[in-house]
Amino acid sequence: MKSKVKVLFICIHNSARSQMAEEFLRLFGGGKFEAESAGFEATEINPLVVRAMKEEGIDLTGKRTQSVFNLYNEKKFFGYVITVCNKAKESNCPIFPGNPTRIHWDLKNPEDFIGTEEEKMEMVRELRDKIKQMVQQFIYEFME
Repeated sequence: MKSKVKVLFICIHNSARSQMAEEFLRLFGGGKFEAESAGFEATEINPLVVRAMKEEGIDLTGKRTQSVFNLYNEKKFFGYVITVCNKAKESNCPIFPGNPTRIHWDLKNPEDFIGTEEEKMEMVRELRDKIKQMVQQFIYEFME
């Protein structure tokens, strides 16, 4: 049996972008991938992200964030590490040691969204849909 490809998604807080990418890879990966996500400074999952993912049938309620340093200390290794930070704003986008294939997706941070609650929710939905598309593209390219 072929082992699953281990993929780690990293962003600053593990509160939005990396969580969405992890869940979409789980959903669409057909059991061929083992997905995790982590952040530099683990916090809480963004409530708008929980709402947006619930619209996709994915329940993040009660899911915890985790630190990339804990994964490193556990000596976990990944075939792919995908950073999902906004390069223009987040110069501290974490890296993961070892020799994984590194990919960067330049994605806006929902913490920076401004406007009414509903305007921010619409921006989170757009981000969610973009991440969904990028994960599907990653799977497609991997399967080629």
